[in-house]
Amino acid sequence: MLHIGCHLSPSDGLLNMAKTASSLGADTFQFFSRNPRGSKARTLDEADAGAMLAYLSGNAFAPVLVHAPYTLNPCAEKLSVAEFAEMVMRDDLARCTAMKTPFYNFHPGSHVGQGISAGIEKTAALLNRILDDSTDTTVLIETMAGQGSEIGGTFEEVKAIIDGVERNDRVGVCLDTCHVFAAGYDIANDPDGVLTAFDRIIGLDRLKFIHLNDSKFALGAHKDRHAAIGEGCIGLEGVRRIVNHPALRSLPFCLETPHEALSEYADEIALVRGMTE
Repeated sequence: MLHIGCHLSPSDGLLNMAKTASSLGADTFQFFSRNPRGSKARTLDEADAGAMLAYLSGNAFAPVLVHAPYTLNPCAEKLSVAEFAEMVMRDDLARCTAMKTPFYNFHPGSHVGQGISAGIEKTAALLNRILDDSTDTTVLIETMAGQGSEIGGTFEEVKAIIDGVERNDRVGVCLDTCHVFAAGYDIANDPDGVLTAFDRIIGLDRLKFIHLNDSKFALGAHKDRHAAIGEGCIGLEGVRRIVNHPALRSLPFCLETPHEALSEYADEIALVRGMTE
Protein backbone atom coordinates (compact mmCIF):
# COMPACT_ATOMS: atom_id res chain seq x y z
CA MET A 1 0.00 0.00 0.00
CA LEU A 2 1.27 3.46 -0.90
CA HIS A 3 1.58 5.85 2.05
CA ILE A 4 1.26 9.41 0.82
CA GLY A 5 0.44 12.84 2.16
CA CYS A 6 1.45 16.47 1.83
CA HIS A 7 2.82 19.37 3.81
CA LEU A 8 0.27 20.80 6.24
CA SER A 9 0.12 23.64 8.74
CA PRO A 10 -0.57 22.97 12.44
CA SER A 11 -2.04 26.46 12.87
CA ASP A 12 -5.47 25.06 13.74
CA GLY A 13 -4.07 22.43 16.08
CA LEU A 14 -2.33 19.09 15.70
CA LEU A 15 -5.46 16.94 15.86
CA ASN A 16 -7.23 19.10 13.27
CA MET A 17 -4.18 18.84 11.03
CA ALA A 18 -4.36 15.05 11.16
CA LYS A 19 -8.09 15.17 10.37
CA THR A 20 -7.36 17.47 7.43
CA ALA A 21 -4.88 14.92 6.13
CA SER A 22 -7.58 12.24 6.22
CA SER A 23 -9.98 14.50 4.36
CA LEU A 24 -7.40 14.81 1.57
CA GLY A 25 -7.01 11.05 1.25
CA ALA A 26 -3.63 11.11 2.99
CA ASP A 27 -2.22 8.64 5.49
CA THR A 28 0.91 10.59 6.37
CA PHE A 29 2.01 14.24 6.30
CA GLN A 30 4.74 16.62 7.39
CA PHE A 31 4.63 19.94 9.20
CA PHE A 32 7.00 22.63 10.39
CA SER A 33 7.73 22.71 14.10
CA ARG A 34 7.63 26.53 13.97
CA ASN A 35 7.48 29.39 11.47
CA PRO A 36 9.53 28.07 8.51
CA ARG A 37 11.09 31.49 7.95
CA GLY A 38 11.59 32.39 11.59
CA SER A 39 12.38 31.16 15.06
CA LYS A 40 9.18 31.31 17.05
CA ALA A 41 7.35 28.15 18.02
CA ARG A 42 3.92 27.92 19.58
CA THR A 43 3.66 26.56 23.10
CA LEU A 44 3.06 22.85 22.71
CA ASP A 45 -0.41 21.69 23.73
CA GLU A 46 0.38 18.22 25.07
CA ALA A 47 -3.29 17.21 25.17
CA ASP A 48 -3.64 18.14 21.50
CA ALA A 49 -0.46 16.21 20.68
CA GLY A 50 -1.84 13.16 22.48
CA ALA A 51 -5.12 13.44 20.61
CA MET A 52 -3.24 13.63 17.31
CA LEU A 53 -1.24 10.51 18.13
CA ALA A 54 -4.40 8.62 19.05
CA TYR A 55 -6.02 9.69 15.79
CA LEU A 56 -3.01 8.65 13.72
CA SER A 57 -2.91 5.25 15.40
CA GLY A 58 -6.65 4.73 15.09
CA ASN A 59 -6.62 5.59 11.39
CA ALA A 60 -3.60 3.48 10.36
CA PHE A 61 -1.35 6.40 9.47
CA ALA A 62 2.25 5.85 8.43
CA PRO A 63 4.88 7.80 10.41
CA VAL A 64 4.68 11.59 10.05
CA LEU A 65 7.58 14.01 9.69
CA VAL A 66 8.49 17.23 11.49
CA HIS A 67 10.48 19.61 9.27
CA ALA A 68 13.08 22.10 10.50
CA PRO A 69 12.80 25.75 9.36
CA TYR A 70 14.39 26.55 6.01
CA THR A 71 16.33 29.44 7.51
CA LEU A 72 18.70 27.27 9.54
CA ASN A 73 22.32 26.88 8.47
CA PRO A 74 23.93 24.22 10.66
CA CYS A 75 27.35 24.67 9.04
CA ALA A 76 27.47 28.47 8.98
CA GLU A 77 30.84 30.16 9.42
CA LYS A 78 29.28 32.97 11.46
CA LEU A 79 29.05 31.73 15.05
CA SER A 80 25.71 33.41 15.83
CA VAL A 81 24.05 31.75 12.80
CA ALA A 82 25.39 28.31 13.74
CA GLU A 83 24.36 28.79 17.37
CA PHE A 84 20.86 29.79 16.28
CA ALA A 85 20.56 26.60 14.21
CA GLU A 86 21.69 24.52 17.16
CA MET A 87 19.26 26.21 19.53
CA VAL A 88 16.31 25.68 17.20
CA MET A 89 17.18 22.07 16.39
CA ARG A 90 17.74 21.21 20.06
CA ASP A 91 14.38 22.72 20.97
CA ASP A 92 12.68 21.00 18.02
CA LEU A 93 13.98 17.62 19.13
CA ALA A 94 12.55 18.22 22.59
CA ARG A 95 9.21 19.08 20.98
CA CYS A 96 9.38 15.95 18.80
CA THR A 97 9.97 13.89 21.93
CA ALA A 98 6.97 15.45 23.63
CA MET A 99 4.81 14.85 20.52
CA LYS A 100 6.27 11.33 20.08
CA THR A 101 6.94 12.05 16.42
CA PRO A 102 9.56 9.61 15.06
CA PHE A 103 11.34 11.73 12.42
CA TYR A 104 12.82 15.23 12.28
CA ASN A 105 14.08 16.41 8.88
CA PHE A 106 16.59 19.19 8.17
CA HIS A 107 18.61 20.70 5.33
CA PRO A 108 22.31 20.11 6.08
CA GLY A 109 23.30 23.69 5.23
CA SER A 110 25.56 25.79 3.02
CA HIS A 111 29.28 26.16 3.58
CA VAL A 112 29.30 29.66 1.98
CA GLY A 113 32.93 29.65 0.95
CA GLN A 114 34.37 27.52 3.75
CA GLY A 115 34.51 24.46 1.50
CA ILE A 116 32.48 21.26 1.43
CA SER A 117 34.68 19.40 3.92
CA ALA A 118 34.40 22.18 6.48
CA GLY A 119 30.63 22.32 6.01
CA ILE A 120 30.29 18.57 6.48
CA GLU A 121 32.42 18.66 9.63
CA LYS A 122 30.40 21.49 11.16
CA THR A 123 27.01 19.88 10.46
CA ALA A 124 28.20 16.56 11.88
CA ALA A 125 29.60 18.35 14.94
CA LEU A 126 26.25 20.06 15.55
CA LEU A 127 24.47 16.70 15.39
CA ASN A 128 26.99 15.31 17.87
CA ARG A 129 26.08 18.08 20.30
CA ILE A 130 22.31 17.67 20.09
CA LEU A 131 21.86 13.91 19.78
CA ASP A 132 21.74 12.46 23.26
CA ASP A 133 19.61 10.06 25.29
CA SER A 134 16.88 12.65 25.91
CA THR A 135 15.10 11.84 22.63
CA ASP A 136 14.27 8.80 20.52
CA THR A 137 13.55 10.89 17.44
CA THR A 138 15.57 10.00 14.34
CA VAL A 139 17.11 13.01 12.60
CA LEU A 140 16.85 12.85 8.81
CA ILE A 141 19.35 14.55 6.51
CA GLU A 142 17.56 15.73 3.38
CA THR A 143 19.25 15.14 0.03
CA MET A 144 19.88 18.47 -1.66
CA ALA A 145 20.07 19.78 -5.23
CA GLY A 146 23.66 20.99 -4.85
CA GLN A 147 22.81 24.57 -5.72
CA GLY A 148 25.30 27.21 -4.72
CA SER A 149 27.35 26.13 -1.71
CA GLU A 150 24.86 23.58 -0.37
CA ILE A 151 26.24 20.43 1.16
CA GLY A 152 24.36 17.17 0.78
CA GLY A 153 24.06 17.41 -3.01
CA THR A 154 25.77 14.04 -3.48
CA PHE A 155 25.24 10.73 -1.72
CA GLU A 156 28.91 10.81 -0.74
CA GLU A 157 28.43 14.12 1.08
CA VAL A 158 25.40 12.81 2.96
CA LYS A 159 27.38 9.70 3.92
CA ALA A 160 30.28 11.84 5.13
CA ILE A 161 27.94 13.74 7.47
CA ILE A 162 26.55 10.48 8.84
CA ASP A 163 30.04 9.06 9.33
CA GLY A 164 30.97 12.10 11.41
CA VAL A 165 28.13 11.52 13.89
CA GLU A 166 28.89 9.34 16.90
CA ARG A 167 25.24 8.40 17.46
CA ASN A 168 24.64 7.72 13.79
CA ASP A 169 22.16 4.99 14.72
CA ARG A 170 19.88 7.99 15.23
CA VAL A 171 20.50 9.47 11.78
CA GLY A 172 18.60 8.65 8.59
CA VAL A 173 17.90 10.19 5.20
CA CYS A 174 14.93 11.87 3.54
CA LEU A 175 15.26 11.60 -0.23
CA ASP A 176 13.76 14.48 -2.20
CA THR A 177 13.04 13.43 -5.80
CA CYS A 178 13.32 16.97 -7.20
CA HIS A 179 16.59 17.55 -5.36
CA VAL A 180 18.32 14.33 -6.42
CA PHE A 181 17.15 14.81 -10.02
CA ALA A 182 18.50 18.36 -10.01
CA ALA A 183 21.72 17.06 -8.47
CA GLY A 184 22.21 14.74 -11.46
CA TYR A 185 20.71 11.44 -10.29
CA ASP A 186 18.24 10.30 -12.97
CA ILE A 187 15.63 8.89 -10.63
CA ALA A 188 12.97 9.53 -13.31
CA ASN A 189 14.37 7.11 -15.89
CA ASP A 190 16.78 4.96 -13.88
CA PRO A 191 15.49 4.56 -10.32
CA ASP A 192 17.23 1.18 -10.10
CA GLY A 193 20.60 2.75 -10.82
CA VAL A 194 20.05 5.66 -8.44
CA LEU A 195 18.86 3.46 -5.57
CA THR A 196 21.65 0.96 -6.16
CA ALA A 197 24.12 3.83 -5.81
CA PHE A 198 22.30 5.06 -2.70
CA ASP A 199 22.47 1.60 -1.17
CA ARG A 200 26.16 1.18 -1.97
CA ILE A 201 27.16 4.59 -0.61
CA ILE A 202 24.69 5.25 2.23
CA GLY A 203 22.60 2.10 2.69
CA LEU A 204 18.89 1.76 1.99
CA ASP A 205 18.34 0.99 5.66
CA ARG A 206 19.01 4.70 6.30
CA LEU A 207 16.23 5.82 3.95
CA LYS A 208 13.15 6.66 6.03
CA PHE A 209 11.05 9.17 4.08
CA ILE A 210 10.50 10.44 0.52
CA HIS A 211 9.67 13.98 -0.57
CA LEU A 212 7.81 13.38 -3.83
CA ASN A 213 8.19 16.41 -6.09
CA ASP A 214 8.54 17.03 -9.81
CA SER A 215 11.33 19.36 -10.98
CA LYS A 216 10.95 22.59 -12.94
CA PHE A 217 14.48 22.20 -14.26
CA ALA A 218 16.32 19.50 -16.16
CA LEU A 219 18.47 16.68 -14.86
CA GLY A 220 21.65 18.01 -13.27
CA ALA A 221 20.56 21.67 -13.32
CA HIS A 222 21.42 22.09 -9.61
CA LYS A 223 18.33 24.24 -9.12
CA ASP A 224 15.86 23.54 -6.32
CA ARG A 225 12.53 24.37 -7.94
CA HIS A 226 9.64 22.03 -7.27
CA ALA A 227 6.88 21.42 -9.81
CA ALA A 228 3.48 19.79 -9.48
CA ILE A 229 3.39 16.08 -10.23
CA GLY A 230 3.55 15.52 -13.99
CA GLU A 231 4.22 19.18 -14.76
CA GLY A 232 8.00 19.08 -14.62
CA CYS A 233 11.02 17.28 -16.03
CA ILE A 234 10.52 14.11 -13.99
CA GLY A 235 7.05 13.68 -15.50
CA LEU A 236 4.19 11.30 -14.81
CA GLU A 237 6.03 8.22 -16.01
CA GLY A 238 9.04 9.11 -13.90
CA VAL A 239 6.85 9.49 -10.82
CA ARG A 240 5.13 6.20 -11.66
CA ARG A 241 8.50 4.44 -11.70
CA ILE A 242 9.45 6.00 -8.36
CA VAL A 243 6.30 5.19 -6.40
CA ASN A 244 6.23 1.62 -7.70
CA HIS A 245 9.88 0.85 -7.02
CA PRO A 246 10.10 -2.11 -4.62
CA ALA A 247 12.77 -0.41 -2.50
CA LEU A 248 10.48 2.58 -1.86
CA ARG A 249 6.91 1.29 -1.78
CA SER A 250 6.79 0.75 1.96
CA LEU A 251 8.11 4.22 2.81
CA PRO A 252 6.02 7.33 3.52
CA PHE A 253 5.84 9.80 0.61
CA CYS A 254 5.10 13.49 1.14
CA LEU A 255 4.21 16.03 -1.54
CA GLU A 256 5.87 19.45 -1.35
CA THR A 257 4.42 20.61 -4.64
CA PRO A 258 3.46 24.26 -5.30
CA HIS A 259 -0.29 24.49 -4.66
CA GLU A 260 -2.41 27.17 -3.04
CA ALA A 261 -5.55 25.14 -2.27
CA LEU A 262 -5.80 21.96 -0.24
CA SER A 263 -8.17 20.56 -2.87
CA GLU A 264 -5.24 20.55 -5.31
CA TYR A 265 -3.31 18.32 -2.91
CA ALA A 266 -6.31 16.00 -2.67
CA ASP A 267 -6.35 15.71 -6.46
CA GLU A 268 -2.61 15.08 -6.56
CA ILE A 269 -2.76 12.43 -3.82
CA ALA A 270 -5.49 10.66 -5.80
CA LEU A 271 -3.43 10.96 -8.97
CA VAL A 272 -0.38 9.35 -7.37
CA ARG A 273 -2.42 6.64 -5.66
CA GLY A 274 -3.87 5.80 -9.07
CA MET A 275 -0.35 5.13 -10.36
CA THR A 276 0.37 2.28 -7.97
CA GLU A 277 0.50 -1.18 -9.48
